[in-house]
Amino acid sequence: MIAPDKEAGAGGQGPPDQEIAKRIDSIEEAYEFFLAYASQGIPSDHPSASSNQIRQYLERCDTALNGLGDAVAGFVNSAGPGLDPTPYRAFAGVIDRDARDASAAIQLVLSLKAIGSQVIDNLNASIHLRALLTDLFLIDEVLKTASR
Repeated sequence: MIAPDKEAGAGGQGPPDQEIAKRIDSIEEAYEFFLAYASQGIPSDHPSASSNQIRQYLERCDTALNGLGDAVAGFVNSAGPGLDPTPYRAFAGVIDRDARDASAAIQLVLSLKAIGSQVIDNLNASIHLRALLTDLFLIDEVLKTASR
């Protein structure tokens, strides 16, 4: 995923690269579950064990989104003198906006008493979630390339 950094992250949570990698993994894992859930045809007219499971994935994804832009900016700031942080900081702002937008969509879905496959299919199609995933793929590849 992201190039390793030996410095401690903000708040003593560990290296910033590991924090970001965990967040990205949580978001990607949730999205994969969303895709599978959407294909199951689960109705939204009553709560079920499956809707409890989707709710847990949505909550984990939302937690990973909270402060994601700041985590990327913190990583860039600690990357050292070989990296011009200016374009990375600007893109961290894009990630932050897209993460907040995706979080708003997820929180809207979480407000439902029962979560059916159709609403998750619509969430999957949301430009906000797709933009965020594309941002994460891009920053991951750019940081890997920059660290070589």
